[in-house]
Amino acid sequence: KPAGEPTPLNLKGLQLTGREPLVFLPGPFSNEAPTGKAHLKQCEQMTLTRRQKRLCRREPGLAETLRESVRLSLLECRYQFRNERWNCSLDGRGSLLKRAFKETAFLLAVSSAALTHALAKACSSGRMERCTCDDSPGIQHREAWQWGICGDNLKYSTKFLKKFLGQKRVSKDLRAQVDAHNINVGIRAVKSGLKTTCKCHGVSGSCAVRTCWKQLSPFHDTGRLLKYRYDTSVRVLSVTNTATGETELAGPRRHGQSLRTTDLVYLEDSPSFCRPSRYSPGTGGRSCAKDTSCQSLCCGRGYNTAMRLTSLSCHCQVRWCCHVECQTCVREEEVYTCKNA
Repeated sequence: KPAGEPTPLNLKGLQLTGREPLVFLPGPFSNEAPTGKAHLKQCEQMTLTRRQKRLCRREPGLAETLRESVRLSLLECRYQFRNERWNCSLDGRGSLLKRAFKETAFLLAVSSAALTHALAKACSSGRMERCTCDDSPGIQHREAWQWGICGDNLKYSTKFLKKFLGQKRVSKDLRAQVDAHNINVGIRAVKSGLKTTCKCHGVSGSCAVRTCWKQLSPFHDTGRLLKYRYDTSVRVLSVTNTATGETELAGPRRHGQSLRTTDLVYLEDSPSFCRPSRYSPGTGGRSCAKDTSCQSLCCGRGYNTAMRLTSLSCHCQVRWCCHVECQTCVREEEVYTCKNA
């Protein structure tokens, strides 16, 4: 690859086959929608199926939305696992996605959630030509409300996502069923955060007329929910439904409940991620908090202590009318990093 050329995005794993790796790769992101034939080049740079590239070329705003969803999922994954042994590192991602660990389940869920979220936002912001604001509030007495603000179009994004992923009848392959289940958990997590927001209009705030719109929760809320699903994920196996004769996923009953559609599921126990392997670079050299995370993160190997000088604003004063003046102070602090051996 020539120097300076952007790394193509690999979105193969969004096909729901459970065999192609889904790889998060950072790329150049723009705040402006591509114009002219620029989006055609972006579509060709991505590792997509022939059908997905065809859909990408038809919709000028889709390439940038795909890029945004990759950025969103990567940042959120790294944030949620910042204090874990596996910290959503790109190293070993391909090997990890060939297995059915609970980390794999989280990656599939957060990527499908990010794409659902990004598509809905792209519709409401006018970056997609074939969709617009949400126009189906489905609320009683809606004739008394004015839907004057552009709502996030989750209905369109979910429909388009299934078309883009090529969702069909789930195969009998256990791994494919698990991956499809986890991808749908991500979509449901976004749906659960859809709220109706209203503003009142009228004399003295009488609320004679309300302006309402559908709005998605910040993606950080979705990431927090999926991290909880990861922490409570369920190991499953395949069983035959005696009534239908079809195979389906089943896990141990917890608190009298069967497997739920909102549970993240996996097939095999995860490695420790303590030392370098095909799945992660290990925890050597990772920063940790002495009193809370060093013992677990460093896997019993101990940690190194060093002193570091940091600059911060101090002795701040407010000047009339709207200006704040601060001095710069230098502080010495201890930092802790896990030992390699």
